[in-house]
Amino acid sequence: MPIPFLPAYDDITPFPPVEQALMEPNGLLMAGGNLSPARLLSAYRSGIFPWFEEGEPILWWSPDPRCVLWPGDIKIRRSLLKTIRKGHFRLSENTAFRRVMQACAAPRSKGAGTWITDTMIDAYHILHELGLARSIEVWLDEQLVGGLYGVMVGDIFVGESMFSRVPDASKVALVHLATVNEFKLIDCQLSTPHLQSMGAVEISREAYLGYLKRYGKLNSRQIAPSLDKTRLRLV
Repeated sequence: MPIPFLPAYDDITPFPPVEQALMEPNGLLMAGGNLSPARLLSAYRSGIFPWFEEGEPILWWSPDPRCVLWPGDIKIRRSLLKTIRKGHFRLSENTAFRRVMQACAAPRSKGAGTWITDTMIDAYHILHELGLARSIEVWLDEQLVGGLYGVMVGDIFVGESMFSRVPDASKVALVHLATVNEFKLIDCQLSTPHLQSMGAVEISREAYLGYLKRYGKLNSRQIAPSLDKTRLRLV
């Protein structure tokens, strides 16, 4: 069955019900539209996110199953715990959002680029300026060496991407997100071996939508403050 296609100027037409998403490719729901704050927020509050590559139309997804991480279930391996306890890394929140996105968009070790386009960076930076998107930065000797970013939907953090320039930096960012911030649920969207090793699990889309309805209401957490660099301490 073909998916709906919206013109770029359309900010009004609602998303189709997520139950209409394709099984193959898993979760593809709609194409087109734009990345305006209104469209993006409507998507995230409906369990939908954009994912596309340069030269493609905007593609909107709601996969089944959904990968999530319960903060209390995060797995911190002994070697990572030792790294954290050494205190070499310093962390901050919302002090370098665009730089984090640009680092996530940079080609990885195998030379392939990512799906994070300049248009997407601009769109999410607007969300950040509105207090609706958050970044966590990991610093070593005043150099940005790791981090992650995502969108806040009430008490749910929808993680978009992470990067690491030195071993364990992205893991430290995720541990900070799970242990320092008081989110009820971290939405990882799609499962990877890396996320599974940190405690992420897959749940049905129906279950995810239930949690979204329960925890996704706008509250004071929706405004992301900038925090000075601190050290992550775990006992």
